[in-house]
Amino acid sequence: MLIDVILRSRPHPEQGFRSAIGILGLVERYGQERVDAACARALLLNARSYKSVAAILKNGTDRTAPPAKEAPILFHVNIRGRSYYN
Repeated sequence: MLIDVILRSRPHPEQGFRSAIGILGLVERYGQERVDAACARALLLNARSYKSVAAILKNGTDRTAPPAKEAPILFHVNIRGRSYYN
């Protein structure tokens, strides 16, 4: 999936070949499952490069839980809204 995103995000798909080949080469070193997890995490972080996937694998963040989504917006009578400042 990430490789497809990389190839589609470039003006010419050929520009993404090196990144794609590099990511596929990481499978030999880290294994298919870890590379898949790292690619999924890279997609969540909107990081579309070989360097990002390699860093995720090197740091082992593919084994941790994905980052939490943004905190919900709090509504309280004491919180000023956008209209207060505009």
